[in-house]
Amino acid sequence: MTQIHGSCDDRFGGVRDALAASLDRDDVGASAAVFLDGVPVADLWGGHADEARTRPWERDTIVNVWSTTKTMTALCALMLADRGELDLHAPVARYWPEFAAAGKERVEVRHLLSHTAGLPSWDEPMATEDLYDWDKSTAALARQRPWWEPGTESGYHAFTQGHLVGEVIRRITGASVGAFFAAEVAGPLGADFHIGLPAEHDHRVAPVIPAPVPESEGPAMEAARLLLRHYGNPRFDAGTANSAGWRRAEIPAAGGHGNARSVAAVQSVLACGGEARGVRLLSEAGCEAVFQEQSNGKDRCLGVPLRLGMGYGLNSAEMPISPNPRTCFWGGWGGSLVVVDLDARMVVAYAMNRMLSPGTLGDGRGIGIVLAAYAGLAAG
Repeated sequence: MTQIHGSCDDRFGGVRDALAASLDRDDVGASAAVFLDGVPVADLWGGHADEARTRPWERDTIVNVWSTTKTMTALCALMLADRGELDLHAPVARYWPEFAAAGKERVEVRHLLSHTAGLPSWDEPMATEDLYDWDKSTAALARQRPWWEPGTESGYHAFTQGHLVGEVIRRITGASVGAFFAAEVAGPLGADFHIGLPAEHDHRVAPVIPAPVPESEGPAMEAARLLLRHYGNPRFDAGTANSAGWRRAEIPAAGGHGNARSVAAVQSVLACGGEARGVRLLSEAGCEAVFQEQSNGKDRCLGVPLRLGMGYGLNSAEMPISPNPRTCFWGGWGGSLVVVDLDARMVVAYAMNRMLSPGTLGDGRGIGIVLAAYAGLAAG
């Protein structure tokens, strides 16, 4: 069995076992964390930071976690709403006047957070490098007509959600979402998570290992086709995450770098009613805004049923992520995952470098960590 490093309370020993089993079976390198009442009860890592398995995954190894980043961007928006600077039910155009073009004058901020705005990708031709050009990519979205009636159903905004919510944050605060997050969230919490990674951290990054290209028909091939159908503009390769351009850019929907510890450290604020480890970022009422259901049904882009609140997925019969109702979650392309349980005041996070599936729905590795955490919680 792969050697696991870090610390773990006895009751959460199953998390250590689950991570070791995943590293033996599927992972190259990975980290897992459980925070309870705002403090770590499991902080674990193992394996290797590189595909050749020459460099061990260390305590401070970080990795691109893809769409788990969305929970960080959503938290920033929730903080502004809690301060009274952002009305989640107001038209986006109140903060970003140019956005009212092409029939979007009634699109509300909550539609951006819940993937119901009808802007899941760009209409204008885009190159990957255009994602790094904030003004160009947001201006194109402002000019664009929605693909469907906003607010009527969800269609996963894989890349665009971060630019949309991030521009609202920038218009209100004058700071980019990466700068706001660093100053208002990661800094106060001492969390090693970055939206826009400075070059000084490159030596700590575990490069993303893209999923293999499917060679035959089957679920993996269909997942790849679905991804291309809805998100083929720009044409994007997972290996792009290993480039300097991607790391430096602020991609608030998919470009965050961290590990399980830092993901859980940030989201523990939400799990604990707005305050963790002596730092308060939200009121309890501000946390509850997450659970305002915005959509509940089959997502038109992902093809699966999703129940969505303000910036997070919500527990549902179709996707029972937790035994507790006041639970929210999100995951990243290839497998990263965070589950935030406000009833248990617990966060479970998993981050790894090897992507198993070319689709956007992840796999069972993170769920294995989550199940082990709940088993430990039940054991008391």
